[in-house]
Amino acid sequence: MNDCIDKRLEKLISESQDEVLDRIARRILEQGGEARLSQDWVRRCGDDFNLTPVELALRCLPVAACYALAPVSHFNVGAVSIGQSGAFYFGANQEFSGDAIQQTVHAEQSAVSHAWLAGEPALTDMVVNYTPCGHCRQFMNELNSADRLQIHLPHSRNNSLHSYLPDAFGPKDLNISRVLFDPQPHSFGFTHADPLVQAAADAAGQAYAPYSRALSGVALQVGKQIIAGRYAENAAFNPSFLPLQCALNYRRLSGLSDLSVSRIVMAERQGGLSHRSITEQLAHRYLGLEIEYFTL
Repeated sequence: MNDCIDKRLEKLISESQDEVLDRIARRILEQGGEARLSQDWVRRCGDDFNLTPVELALRCLPVAACYALAPVSHFNVGAVSIGQSGAFYFGANQEFSGDAIQQTVHAEQSAVSHAWLAGEPALTDMVVNYTPCGHCRQFMNELNSADRLQIHLPHSRNNSLHSYLPDAFGPKDLNISRVLFDPQPHSFGFTHADPLVQAAADAAGQAYAPYSRALSGVALQVGKQIIAGRYAENAAFNPSFLPLQCALNYRRLSGLSDLSVSRIVMAERQGGLSHRSITEQLAHRYLGLEIEYFTL
């Protein structure tokens, strides 16, 4: 882990007088910085301290905030999405200095995409240390569990998403029935001998782009590992989540930030728009790399 994530976790442990927080932070360090907690670990820890899953997730927020990358705002936000499986997926805001603010990853987006890439079929709860902004409320409205998603804050629990977003505009208004976290079976008939290229194409095949049909995926060569990210679109367009941000977020929350990215491949089927230029911009400014681009 770089960007001092491990040092932040160690500082939490050294300064904590909270046995629950201490155990959570130590567990994440034991996992090499992988910022998720299994259903079984959540259950055991909850039983040990007589905490409900939501109460335990609230105690996880200082650990999640350790993953924030905020060189512009210096404002760290942590989030935990609770999957239908009962697993916890951490998220944090990420900013890219020197680039447009539109490239920013919001903490709720981070936690949602973390669970999405990990294969969760749905989310039941979102736990966050500050009230979700309008951007994130709209982003979460795209979920297949939006109608029943519960939002929890340190000062306010058991709030429906739609209490934060009344009279919401979303995919149902545009006759979209297969929404975010539902399977997205796109077939391109694309095969490539290079595993990184194939991973980018496979990610595009699982992207969610019902409005523009601009399916795109990104694959990063991170040491010997491949990290992929997918595009997640939104009915309000601007809260859409780009595939490079999705991949970078997953890399960070998987505890792999200390491993450099040596290659970036983007695979895209262009629809009403293309993400190529904005992806090239962030790849160049943040990673100093050019993308390898493939059309599907």
